[in-house]
Amino acid sequence: MKETKVFIVGSGPSGITAAIYLKRAGIPFILCEKSMVGGKVALTAKVDNYPGFTSIDGVELALNLQEQLKQNEIKVTYDTIQSIHKENELFYLEGNKDQYIAKYVILATGTKEKGLGLDNEEKFYGKGISFCAICDGALYKNKDVALVGGGNSALEEALYLANIVNKVYLIHRRDEFRGDLTLVNKVKDKDNIILYTPYIINKLSGTNHLEEIQIVSNEEVESLSVSALFIYIGYIPTLEMLKEDILLDNGYAVVDENMMTSLPNLYAIGDVRKKNLRQIVTAINDGAIASYAIGKRENE
Repeated sequence: MKETKVFIVGSGPSGITAAIYLKRAGIPFILCEKSMVGGKVALTAKVDNYPGFTSIDGVELALNLQEQLKQNEIKVTYDTIQSIHKENELFYLEGNKDQYIAKYVILATGTKEKGLGLDNEEKFYGKGISFCAICDGALYKNKDVALVGGGNSALEEALYLANIVNKVYLIHRRDEFRGDLTLVNKVKDKDNIILYTPYIINKLSGTNHLEEIQIVSNEEVESLSVSALFIYIGYIPTLEMLKEDILLDNGYAVVDENMMTSLPNLYAIGDVRKKNLRQIVTAINDGAIASYAIGKRENE
């Protein structure tokens, strides 16, 4: 069992920022990651709205974050935290590889992708259905694919796929997209992105791999032959490892101005907390505030 002052769960931009600020303050901590440093940044094709970079590849930005950890002599503990509970003012964390005790916990666990909830959906996961265009797009070079969603993520990934595949059928349940106007215009200017609005997907077909999707708008039904379907319809906050009750809003952790949840000494930062805007810049803001707040509490 490992003991520390602060335990950070997740190494996306918010968790990394929290770690850097704690390091500079001389506060002991463990930065824990279950898979990949950088979080969803590493799965983003292009980042065009981050100050200091006119445009940067998501993988490159994630590598920059890793390098910054290295330069600050911050080690990453790779483990999957299965449960977190509080007892006698201390947090006990159960991982797949080890157990941990901490006075403070910072949840930088982010979100996971929502599925469509259709028959056969799980059957086609990894066999035509994907939640990551940058990960799997190259598998469908010069083929026809579909993408469902209407926000910035959907629009960005549609643009990314359009440079690889033959056609992208972009399906959205509303008439208008929810993403930035700049992205919407770029999508509309792409000859090989075909828009289907307002449509929903109601059927997935194929033998061992996805081969066809059926889409519906009012009473109009159409079938599209595709090699893949990329799903970008929203996210679910990742809080299932927390065994304590905290104040939530639509599943997201509600925090105060210091990023602390309703459970004392438990902080939530980045995409997992309730807020109006989930971007890299807001995630970094959260991490800095949480670590600063912990430093102040330790010095009181």
